This record gives sequence, C-alpha cells and structure tokens, in this order.
Amino acid sequence: MPLDMTQDLERFEAAVTHHQVRNGAVRLHYASIGSGPLVLFLHGFPDHWLTWWRQMEALSSTHRCVAMDLRGYNLSDQPLDIDAYRPEELVSDVLAVIADCKADSAIVIGHDWGGFIAWQVAMQAPDAVSRLGIVNMPHPWAIARELAQNPAQQAASAYVRMFQTPGAETALDFGHLSQWIRDKAFRARHDLAMAASSPAAMLNYYRACFPAPPYALRQEAPRRVTAPTLVIHGLDDPYALPAGMNDLWDWVAAELTIRAWPEVGHFVQQDAPDRLSEALVSWVSR
Repeated sequence: MPLDMTQDLERFEAAVTHHQVRNGAVRLHYASIGSGPLVLFLHGFPDHWLTWWRQMEALSSTHRCVAMDLRGYNLSDQPLDIDAYRPEELVSDVLAVIADCKADSAIVIGHDWGGFIAWQVAMQAPDAVSRLGIVNMPHPWAIARELAQNPAQQAASAYVRMFQTPGAETALDFGHLSQWIRDKAFRARHDLAMAASSPAAMLNYYRACFPAPPYALRQEAPRRVTAPTLVIHGLDDPYALPAGMNDLWDWVAAELTIRAWPEVGHFVQQDAPDRLSEALVSWVSR
C-alpha cells in the first residue's frame, strides 16, 4: 500500500536550505539541514537528492546533512560528454561540495551510483572521508569480479548492456523506473526531478564507469579504504547480487561492518527507511 507522508515531507523541505557550487564548468546543487560534523549523501540512478530526506532528518539533530544532485540530474548541470562522467570527475564534484561546506572531510554515504562514487572518493581522496557508508553497491573491484566470474550477475546486469548502447536514452521509461517508490509525496517530486534530468547524462555513468564485455578481473590492486566503513545490502536486490559483498575485507583496511537485510530490495531508502535511518544514526554516533 502506498505511503503518504506529505506533511512530514513538506516540513522537511521547509527546513532545508539550497546551495550551488561550481566545479570547473559544472554547476552542482546541494541541499543542507542541521549543524555539526558534515554528512554528505550521494544518490543513485534514477534518483535525486531528496531520496535521502528521512535519513537527513534523522541525523540533522547532531550533524550537518547535505545531499547532492549528481551531475546529470535535476538541479545540477548535465554535460553530455561521456568523459565528463569518469570517476575522477565524479570524485572532484564531491570534493567541491565538501569544500563549499567549509569542511576538510565528511561522512560520505552513497547508494547505487552514489555508492560507486563514495567508494572512489574513499580510495582517491582518503583524507576527505572520515567514515564511509555504502548502500547496495559492491566495491568497484567486486563488480568486475562478479561480471567476470558469476553468470547470475551477468544476467542481472543485462539492463546495463542495453544502457551502454548508443541512443538507449530514447527508450527510457521513467514511469516504469519510478515503480520502486512507495511514498506518494516523494514520487510526485521524483517525477519532476526526472523530468528536469538528462536521460543521456544519466546513462553516461554506465558508459564511462561500468565494465563492458568482454568482462575481466581488474589486475591492478585498489588503494585500500582507510575510513571505518558500513555496508548495507538489501538481499532482494535484483541488480547487485549479494555475492558482490564477498571479500570486501581485502579492500578495507579499517573497521568494516556488513549488514545484509532479507526482504529488502535495491532501493533501501524506500523499502526500509526507518531501519536505514536507525542504522546510520547508530553508526555515526559510535
């Protein structure tokens, strides 16, 4: 049954401030609430900053909670060049927002592509990440491994191969892509955000960053993550299979907490919002 949290969402939106920062030629939008140590939330596909509103609300009594619109989405700029979505560019966006918040580092929490970016920031700019939270996104080296060795993951990623095809954005059905949203109030805002986003830009994440056939293991060793790391994975995710959590400890040289949640799908913020908020509040307060 759909949820209707219109009044709660409206109160949250009234308390948020909106900001813009430039990273080179790209203008980025982010929303902020609360004060204290910085927590930076990164959304995935197909989504926007407001997906985190309940987690931001839960943490805002003790932290400054900031959520970005990733480049290509909603109120941020939407370059069409595939190279504009290389990992280095995405990491630099996060660093620009952290600097604009007058902080040296942040607790970085990402879901889906936001999780991919969070992994990359923790590897490429470790001093900028005080804690790392990952929601349903395997480590980039695990993605390569699973695609190279796991036929089930190859089948689960069939949609990616379609997304990587030139012109695939013309077939995107955002009505279908919003079926995962349970909150009626959020869905109305989500539809507006998707209408303001660039389908081609959104698919460029898959074209610039996701492995393409023929799949192979990554031969170079990644830089190990040095921030305490929390990984939450909904086990009913049809896209990122649970095997992607295997061997994470080889890539994290810090406290690693893995929470696997049965009967929760890919979009944890919608499937288990209160549980996710409680887990994050407990983890950041350690």
